[in-house]
Parts: sequence; structure tokens; C-alpha cells
Amino acid sequence: MSLKAGIVGLPNVGKSTLFNAITKKHILAANYPFATIEPNVGVVVVPDERLSHLKDLYNPKSLVATSFEFTDIAGLVKGASHGEGLGNKFLSHIREVDAIVNVVRCFDNGEITHVEGKIDPIRDIEIINTELILADLEVIDNRISRIGKKMDMAKDKKELLEINALKHSKENLENGTPLRLANIKEEELEVLKSYNLITTKPVIYVANVNEDDAVVGDNEYTKAVKEYAAVENSGVIVMSCQIESDLSDLEDDEKKRFLEELGITNSGLDKLIYQTYNLLGLRTFFTAGEKEVKAWTFRKGMKAPQCAGVIHSDFERGFIRAEVMSYDDLLEYGTELKVKEAGKMRLEGKEYEMQDGDICYFRFNV
Repeated sequence: MSLKAGIVGLPNVGKSTLFNAITKKHILAANYPFATIEPNVGVVVVPDERLSHLKDLYNPKSLVATSFEFTDIAGLVKGASHGEGLGNKFLSHIREVDAIVNVVRCFDNGEITHVEGKIDPIRDIEIINTELILADLEVIDNRISRIGKKMDMAKDKKELLEINALKHSKENLENGTPLRLANIKEEELEVLKSYNLITTKPVIYVANVNEDDAVVGDNEYTKAVKEYAAVENSGVIVMSCQIESDLSDLEDDEKKRFLEELGITNSGLDKLIYQTYNLLGLRTFFTAGEKEVKAWTFRKGMKAPQCAGVIHSDFERGFIRAEVMSYDDLLEYGTELKVKEAGKMRLEGKEYEMQDGDICYFRFNV
């Protein structure tokens, strides 16, 4: 299951530094706008302590964690929707992601220039939101122009649904409301999926602070970002992108000691990965054996055949049943045999809704 989160923000707010930390790649992170010209894509592993225990139990030849992609996209500036800066090139890349990570600068530093002249995270957020709204409005207006007279004459149920979706979207966007916050019917949102509109995507804000404030946790800027995000029910992660980048160069033991010395319990990067994973409604199931222990990503609500299809399309096409035990039961009883003896190994059919932490053996026939 290929899923992507796009890292966005104004120039010089810490996007590329964060991307360095996420992927352990050292792309250009220069102190001037547009240091990132092409989108940089990196695969991030989702930390999962359950894999370590499964490794100890099965001693597999291969251990594979689940992952998804982060894309670092060049800095957006005011007027991007009309071609300023990198303009529509930026916007075309962001349409391809599933969620948006909006990095906001929440620290003062006279040596690092700010494209708008001074630090104001709410202004920065609203610049980006405005550009994304204008970009989506252009898509909606173009579609309305193509439909033409049908907007008033259509009688077909499917056409009317699209027309209503377009009208309601246009109204909200013209009022400055991102579509993720708009009061639009579920069936209309379904129609809009084919347009790949940017403002329908969920958002997490990364409040990028300096090293001192990363320990304290909040400053006047981060408090403002949290208040703003609370209104639209978006998540906020306060972190120092520079600390996270420094941590990415360390081995796990060194990283742990470094965090302890700073008085930080959990890496901001780990928090971001978990929150992005959950924001997209993602969960993890496992396959386990002597050859391989592997984590697989699925969306909450998917049924057993769909999850089997994540592994291979033949598994879904010829699905018979799934043998399922929970990770917690395996942890409690210690071995598969004891799980079976306790009656905790289950046979599940096509209507079974997969749960996070399920360990599965799929039976199929093609």
C-alpha cells in the first residue's frame, strides 16, 4: 500500500532539515529560498516495538517493518497559485500526497532569513492555506467551464451529484474555507476524489523550535499554532528539526543517551511518524514464520480479503479464510501452540474486519 505525506511550508522554515532527519539523506539544506528544487522522496520506517518481540519468538531470516513515503516539496511563497516562485510545479507535486505536514517556523534567529521579513507562524500558515485554496478553486472553475450549460440543465442523478459537489466546493473555497473543513456531504466528497484537490487532505503542523524550546516544549509561537490547529481539529508536533537531524546520525544507543541528556522523553520524529500514520487511518497487521516476519499497512475498516490483497492480488481473489491471533495473546501465552491450546487462534471469513496487531495466515485458492 503506497502512501505519501508531503512536507510543505514557506522557504527557510526547516522542511529540508526535517526531511534529512526522516530519511537520513543529506540533501541540500541551504539558507536561501528554493534550496530544494525537485521533490525529494524518502521511505520512512514506522517504529514498532512489536517487531522486536516477534523476531525473538520466530528467529526469522528476514525482518521487514512497515513504511510509507515522505516527500519534501520546494518552499511555497505568496502568489504560488499564480505562478510565483516555483508556482504550479510545487502544486502539482502536492496533489499526489495523501496527507500534508506543514512545517512552521517558531523560533527567532537573525542569521536565518525569513521570506516574509519577520516570524509570524499564523501568517505563514494562512499564506499557505490561501495558495492551496486558490489552486483548488482554479481546478473547480476549470471543471465548471468545461461542463458549461449542463450546470443548469442536467437531470441525470450522477451529473447532478457532481454539479452540486462543484457548487458547494466553489462556495466554500471562495469563502476561504479549505474543503477538509467544509460542510460537504459524504457522497459529494467521494465525487471530488477524482479531482485530487489539495485542501481535502488532512494536515499536521510541525512547530519547528530551537534546541532550548524543544526541551521546554512551548513558546509564544507554538501556543499560537496549537490554538489555530485546535479550531480545525488538526494535530501539532513541537520539535526542533535541527535536533532531529543531528539525532539521525547517531546509533540507537547514542540517540537514547542524547535524548536523556536533553531531558526529552520521545523523539519528535517518532511522534510525527506515529501521528501521520494515525492521521491517515493506518494500522498494522503481521505475517510471521521462520522465513520472514513482516509488518503490513492497512486502512482501518478493511476486511480480511482486502488485507490479503495488500500482500498479493491472488490472495484477495482466491481468499478462503484467515487464521488469526492477536499480538497481545501471543505476548501473553508465549508461543503459537499455547495460543491455540488456549482457544485464542481464530478462523475468520470474508466479513472479518482486520484489527491492529493481528497476526495472520491467509488461506486462498486461485
